[in-house]
Amino acid sequence: MAQMQTPKYVLVTGGCGFIGSNFVRWLAREQPTVRVTVLDKLTYAGNPENLAGVPGDRVHLVVGDICDEALVDDLVAHADAVVNFAAESHNDNAIADPEPFMRTNVQGTFCLLEACRRHGVRLHHISTDEVYGDLALDDPARFTEGAPYRPSSPYAASKAASDMLVRAWVRTYGVAATISNCSNNYGPYQHVEKFIPRAVTNVLCGRRPKLYGNGLNVRDWIHVEDHCAAVWEILSRGRIGETYLVGADGERSNLQVLQEILRLMGKDPGDFDWVRDRPGHDRRYAIDAGKLARELGWRPQHSDFSAGLAKTIAWYRDHESWWRPVKEETEARYAEAGR
Repeated sequence: MAQMQTPKYVLVTGGCGFIGSNFVRWLAREQPTVRVTVLDKLTYAGNPENLAGVPGDRVHLVVGDICDEALVDDLVAHADAVVNFAAESHNDNAIADPEPFMRTNVQGTFCLLEACRRHGVRLHHISTDEVYGDLALDDPARFTEGAPYRPSSPYAASKAASDMLVRAWVRTYGVAATISNCSNNYGPYQHVEKFIPRAVTNVLCGRRPKLYGNGLNVRDWIHVEDHCAAVWEILSRGRIGETYLVGADGERSNLQVLQEILRLMGKDPGDFDWVRDRPGHDRRYAIDAGKLARELGWRPQHSDFSAGLAKTIAWYRDHESWWRPVKEETEARYAEAGR
């Protein structure tokens, strides 16, 4: 039976990051009776400016680490639901130094699970389609909830481990938890180290964008607001113990995405540089979100990828003061790695 109780006080971990901050903004707009506490360590990827303009009487920021057992216990004790967005997520960083990924993504999830177990609090855990490994480019199949886990990267392995912890705590201790595995997100407030914002801001800076390998790797894109809406449906109505895949039928090669960015920005589609590929670069991700649609009635609203991409480009053009301070440092790290 679906859980029908609507949370009123939600702890959002990682709520100053890309997807987490968009979820907090979505809650502030779409669920005006919900109060939110954001717990964020404010690493380089967590920016308190991402929450600028949200109602201060309904959204409270606590700076801290999800591995801090005492802090997490206190915050969970005062919540009736937790949504865990907190994660190290950039594959290049995980390849260079996997330790922070194991700590935040695995140890941090354990800490949250134990607090939710002690206080009987509902948990929704945000994960990724990368736990399933990859698919062949010519394979018509898509990932489903029953697909085997075959992580290719240290990041994906850390998220796979965290998913397994959630499932074990549901079965062994009866923790009221759900999991969602989502495809690649795009939209506002995404750090410029990521593929789409890096390409967009490179063009805005007069730089040529970069493309890994042969550019044929396929990702299944979803607008971040559609992901946020799906998370709320799962949190408020999803079946305890279940996993739901979230995707928007947005399969495109990296080359297609980059060429569309260049077209929308008035550039020649060949105006970019090829760079050395990432080690273990997954070939194709593809999500079957049929279970989410059947059980909870969720459908993506941003179904026109080009229109969503155009709005995203406009956001970065209009918010240079948000991304400019970290752009040079980000590009310096890529240059050092030859990418």
